Amino acid sequence: MAGEERAVHGASDEGSPASMTALLLAKAHYPVTTLGPGRRAGIWTQGCTLHCPGCLSRDTWEADPATAIPVPAVLGWLESLDQVEGVTISGGEPFQQLEALRELLLGIRAWAPPTVDILVYSGYALSRLRGSAQSREVLALCDAVVTGPYIDRLNSPDSGHPWRGSINQRIIAVSELGEKRYGDAEGGETRPHMQISVEGDRIYYIGIPRRGDMERLTERLSLSGVHGGEVSWRP
Repeated sequence: MAGEERAVHGASDEGSPASMTALLLAKAHYPVTTLGPGRRAGIWTQGCTLHCPGCLSRDTWEADPATAIPVPAVLGWLESLDQVEGVTISGGEPFQQLEALRELLLGIRAWAPPTVDILVYSGYALSRLRGSAQSREVLALCDAVVTGPYIDRLNSPDSGHPWRGSINQRIIAVSELGEKRYGDAEGGETRPHMQISVEGDRIYYIGIPRRGDMERLTERLSLSGVHGGEVSWRP
């Protein structure tokens, strides 16, 4: 689900070559502790044509050119962080920006120590991700991927692992590090959990909620005197 923050959008691209690859970026946040093991940097891409019914991140659907940011600016933000144990990339649909995603993953590989894992969420099935040479190259740069469309009726309190939204989705280890950290993820019994972050007049929920969780969270906040307006998970 969508997280925060938008500060990285302010990074300057003055002097950057006109051909520099840009990523449509929805949000970036650190630390993220609900979408993979350890303290993680979270990156959410902007733009998705899959439009899964019940998606909680409808605000990331539009491929808005105004959200474009040079990939090196995102890498610069990552390099400014301390004690990063992993990077989680979600969306939107990251695999709909293959060139930018490839450049981002290559940059993370060049910067990060070998103990930092990369987890990427995609609404595509694994067979689709393996369907082209370019997509396979990008897939090989990940340590693990969560694949498959979100299906709302398959999201329930007993949906299994907290890192997937519905039981049809698969957590696939790609690398040796991915196998170590995610190889037994399908059998995980940990209950889902979420982060709540406040920035100005906005509240961000980061994690994988179960059906009804958002309404319960909103109600609890309301009882505490925090009243929400527009939300990303409703049309």
